[in-house]
This record gives sequence, C-alpha cells and structure tokens, in this order.
Amino acid sequence: MQNKLMGAVLAVGLMSTSAMAADIEAGKAKASICAACHSIDGIALIPGYPHLKGQNEQYLVSSIKAYKNKERTGGLAAVMQAQASMLSDEDIANVAAYYASLK
Repeated sequence: MQNKLMGAVLAVGLMSTSAMAADIEAGKAKASICAACHSIDGIALIPGYPHLKGQNEQYLVSSIKAYKNKERTGGLAAVMQAQASMLSDEDIANVAAYYASLK
C-alpha cells in the first residue's frame, strides 16, 4: 500500500512539473522588455550589463525573482526591480527559458 501511495505522489509531481514547462516562444515575446539593455539575442548592449544568452535557466529565474522581491539592491537594482515587477512567475520562467535556450 505504501509503495502505491509513493508511486501516486511521484506521478502527480512529475505531471505537475511537465505541465509547468516553460514556453520559449512566450519568453521571447516577453523578452522585449529586457532587450533595451540585454538585447533580444541576450548579448548586452551597454557595457557592464550582463549577457543573458545561454545563461543557466534556474539562475535567471532566481535572479529575476530576487529583483522582483527587492532582495537584490546593488548597482542598477531599481531598474531591474521595476522591470521584474511587471512579470508573473510564468513570465519569469518563460523569459529564463528563452535566454537559456540561446547558444
């Protein structure tokens, strides 16, 4: 009985993970707000700004969420906080997946 319960919990967890898979095309569309500084291809246009192209997806998610939650405060954090505040968690996942997919 316990094995069946564990199997059911695992199956539900796997289904919810795949259902929440990021949408790269939606991320590309949302990345237009990022393009002014980081460009649509992820190679920053302004010296000192980070390149996002090929960056680790989870790192991008955690970084954008940290700006959104005002946990990052250095440098130009105020600019990033304003941009990140306009993104939902789904938007953040999609934008991160888009930039991570660029090679």
